[in-house]
Amino acid sequence: MEYFVRPGNVVREIWGKSDTILFIFAGASAEFALNKAVDWLYFTGRLPADPIGRLFSTVRYAREIVFSPRDAALKAIHKITSIHQGVENKRGSVIPMWAYRDVLFMLIYYSIAAYELLEKKLSDPQKEEVYQVFYEMGINMGIEDLPATYKAWLPVREAHLQADLAVSDHSIDLFKQYRKHLGAARYAILIEGQKLVVPKRVGELLQFSSIHWMAPVVPIFKFSRLIHMDKLIKAAILPFKYKDDFKALEENLHEPVK
Repeated sequence: MEYFVRPGNVVREIWGKSDTILFIFAGASAEFALNKAVDWLYFTGRLPADPIGRLFSTVRYAREIVFSPRDAALKAIHKITSIHQGVENKRGSVIPMWAYRDVLFMLIYYSIAAYELLEKKLSDPQKEEVYQVFYEMGINMGIEDLPATYKAWLPVREAHLQADLAVSDHSIDLFKQYRKHLGAARYAILIEGQKLVVPKRVGELLQFSSIHWMAPVVPIFKFSRLIHMDKLIKAAILPFKYKDDFKALEENLHEPVK
């Protein structure tokens, strides 16, 4: 059977572990808020109404693509494209192509950053594997002007960070929603998690402090996985209403990378 992401590809390990996924979306939630096209995420009202629920919804789509046979993965990609087109039709304008690229770029960057934080450094060929998976996803979504290789993508990614991010009223409101839906303690954990994976430009715009109290906790968390205590820690981080979503996230889908 042909899969969209072949068995043994590092992307299957990255997206098969709930702790890695949590850090991917911790970072992406910060960068999403700063994107100059964030108003599109506010148009339907679903994101500010339930930002954590939207996170899990996005995770379900991403994992469906990563772990499904190729035909099913392509159907999922086309469904995402159709949803976006529906929003565009309702609003009467088109989502900028650079905004699509930015979202894809986030998935690439934070997939690598989260894995390297929690597991180990990726080799250049492995980073290329990650890039090619999302490159193909982008091509099938009709995203234009994507660099052909990871190396060629790096300066383009940096240019996007400089050109497409800014603090706006939507940025401020979205972080207020994060705090509202998570509570003060979990929100503080989110911010610290974001500090560990976001690029320098994002941290500067959000005025993150240079103090990283979670950094010393990461080795402890890694040890907790060895004694099977990590699920309790991760479950405590998320509000109880998302326990079923978290349970689904804990499904053991990953394969060790050789």
